[in-house]
Amino acid sequence: MRLFLPTQSKFRKFGCNSGQRNHTSAGLFIGFLVCCSASESVHAEASGGSMGDSCDSSNTGYSHGKKVYTDYSVIGIPGDGRCLFRSVAHGACVRSGKPPPNENLQRQLADELRARVADEFIKRREESEWFIEGDFNTYVAQIRNSHVWGGEPELLMASHVLQMPISVYMYDQDASGLISIAEYGQEYGKDNPINVLYHGFGHYDALHIPGKKGPRSKL
Repeated sequence: MRLFLPTQSKFRKFGCNSGQRNHTSAGLFIGFLVCCSASESVHAEASGGSMGDSCDSSNTGYSHGKKVYTDYSVIGIPGDGRCLFRSVAHGACVRSGKPPPNENLQRQLADELRARVADEFIKRREESEWFIEGDFNTYVAQIRNSHVWGGEPELLMASHVLQMPISVYMYDQDASGLISIAEYGQEYGKDNPINVLYHGFGHYDALHIPGKKGPRSKL
């Protein structure tokens, strides 16, 4: 696991830019990895702006020792407070060989993942309490709320819940491409990670980088 953080620092709270839409939690107890075979893909490539476009070439370069990816596709995720969990849920389905979930199924899977992440915090309290901001019990209670932003601690716990590696990327304007800023769950393998794109203004999208393939998940 590579966190790119000083050992004693708190995790930064990389949040999801929450919108004003209200969604009601129905207490969904679906199996997280049961992805509907008839689900529709929700796909939107980045266009213009600082995030760059989906590029046709597979060229990669290096910036400050980090690989720069210029061939990628961004899958747009709603900014409803679930963006981190939605992005990871989308990636987990695709990594498991399932069709990309439609928006409704994606929301259900995100809420299921959120609940399991909160349980994982409690399970791993001894090793995770030190990097949680404020009171641990209050933090975990709040993260169960469907509109509370997720961040680095939740990505780490999600990698344990899913037993899958997760890589976080940001767009580097100087390099005109994506660079990796954090990696979680590498104890579960380094090939074919779930890729998510973090926007500096507080939002996550799902991310596909061609050529980053590996063995299919057993989950």
